[in-house]
Amino acid sequence: MKKNNTYGRARSCRRAVTMLSAAAFLTLNSSLLTSCTDYLDKTPDSDVNPEMAFINFTNFQGFVEEVYNCIPNKESNYWCCTFNWGEDELMNTGGGDTHVTAHFDLGDYRNWYSNEQSYLHRSSGSDADQSLLHPWSTNKFAHSLEHAWYCIRKMNLGLENLDKLTNATQEEKNLIKGQLLFFRAWWHEELMIWFGGMPYVDHVIAADGPFDLPRLTFRECAEKCAEDFRAAADLLPNNWDNTTVGRNTPGKNDLRITKVCALGYLGKVLLWASSPLNNVGAQTGALRNGKTYEYDTELAARAANALAEAISNIESGETPYELANYDYTNIYDHEAANKENNYSDIFRTTGQNWKMPGAKEAIMRGPMPDQNGSNWNFAKLWGPKVNNLVEHDAIIHMPTANYINYAYGMADGQPIVLADGSLNPNSGFDPTHPFQNRDPRFYHDIMFDGFKFLNTTPSTDDKPFQYLEMFTGGNMVPTGNPQRSADGSRTGYFCQKLVPHQCNKYDGMYNWGGALQTYLPYMRVADIYLMYAEAGAAVSGASYKNAGCTKTAEDAINLLRDRVGAGHVAAEFTGSKQGFMDEVRRERACELAFEGFRWNDLQRWLLLTEYPYNIKTRAEFKR
Repeated sequence: MKKNNTYGRARSCRRAVTMLSAAAFLTLNSSLLTSCTDYLDKTPDSDVNPEMAFINFTNFQGFVEEVYNCIPNKESNYWCCTFNWGEDELMNTGGGDTHVTAHFDLGDYRNWYSNEQSYLHRSSGSDADQSLLHPWSTNKFAHSLEHAWYCIRKMNLGLENLDKLTNATQEEKNLIKGQLLFFRAWWHEELMIWFGGMPYVDHVIAADGPFDLPRLTFRECAEKCAEDFRAAADLLPNNWDNTTVGRNTPGKNDLRITKVCALGYLGKVLLWASSPLNNVGAQTGALRNGKTYEYDTELAARAANALAEAISNIESGETPYELANYDYTNIYDHEAANKENNYSDIFRTTGQNWKMPGAKEAIMRGPMPDQNGSNWNFAKLWGPKVNNLVEHDAIIHMPTANYINYAYGMADGQPIVLADGSLNPNSGFDPTHPFQNRDPRFYHDIMFDGFKFLNTTPSTDDKPFQYLEMFTGGNMVPTGNPQRSADGSRTGYFCQKLVPHQCNKYDGMYNWGGALQTYLPYMRVADIYLMYAEAGAAVSGASYKNAGCTKTAEDAINLLRDRVGAGHVAAEFTGSKQGFMDEVRRERACELAFEGFRWNDLQRWLLLTEYPYNIKTRAEFKR
């Protein structure tokens, strides 16, 4: 395998460690006040009748339900979306070079605000399109992270009217208050991970202001989130089906907020607050000088406490959540030996009447996407456009070679590339057989040279493309054929983790008969274990064990590797906090690959500016 060619090095001097300044935050805030005038020129609560809206559980729950509807769908909130902005993904030339991903590669970190291809922003558009901006709209294109301010105000309005909920049982009052507190914290937390500390709005602000709340530090804001998440966890059930209220809608409660969900986000907001970005501040050179490993251990310990409590609840069987099964008869085609709670179904379902993805692992999701909506256009953004093999649009999301070399180690658990970009001398990686003996998730997630892309026998003209030629000079790479930069792979790989490779014009899984449905969860069980391991690693390393959990930090990582059949963390990485933290981060990169978390992780670890996390490469090799 030849040395990777660097497609483009992100310019370190332009790699923003903190994503936005205070001025940018004010720009975001003011945009909401100017772009939605059709419902903000009167007080947002003027249509709420307090004598009716809050009087009983049914009415009050209807008031709360709108906030669930506001949760943006990361992958289908525009025709062709983008959400992987770290060193993990490269997009094709042509249509792809207009996306947020390409702009971020150039250091244009404000492009999200003028670009509707991400879930962060939705512009006002024409008057005819104004209805799409309303939080109560059921149109999947209507929702973005900018709904946060509307939802926070709505939750505060509910909290300030809890005394009107007189015709309700104590259980009903707890459920209402728990959801109000959770969502007030959650929308703040989602804004914070992108934009840093901000005002924590814990009361209803009059429509005419004053808008003079101070901007808090990340830690100050996180503490207020933590207070709300903790209170919500103490009020919410582990399983709505087991409540008196939930028994009215059995089997239809899986999207509702639970105790474990609140505990998971309590742990997350504290872990993010403890992370190097918020502990030592924005700076470059953090990998070289070791600052990337400097956590606030007091906050990390508190995060571990919450995550340990969540794990204890999950492992007790009291929740509807558990790790999905990674058990396949044909990993390349995602054919499961046991279709119940299948790993692939976390991200998409097929042939199940458009069933909501998530399996039993998803903890936090938004509402059900449109029936057949995934086929327009998300299902068509991952495979080659050569000879129109994947129809419609011109966009391709593709994994970078550097990310695959880093995240997807060997089957025995050894990394191929270490945290500093050097090769691991103990990996056993054979460059003449680069796809052998890799972490089993590599074969689930990645399409590589020789991969059988078309299961259905293609026409004579398309026969050469049935098996992907990703080697240098192959028919799927740009070498010697500039058009392949637009319709082939710029990196030597394609991805099928979120959308199966059968979404092509021959196998037709994206057609109506495939009943394909996709959705990326905001939080899942594996993430709880990963965050627990990271928090524990920050406190005392691999041997950390919380009193409220049966597992050490090392156990939590090995549990995820056991699930897929990969080897445990090697002994040479468990003897130091730094070595184990490197493996925790690599496990996070592998398990959560392409799910939209990488940018924020690199940001909080102070690695956005650091080699090898600021490059994107293509694999060059000959058969």
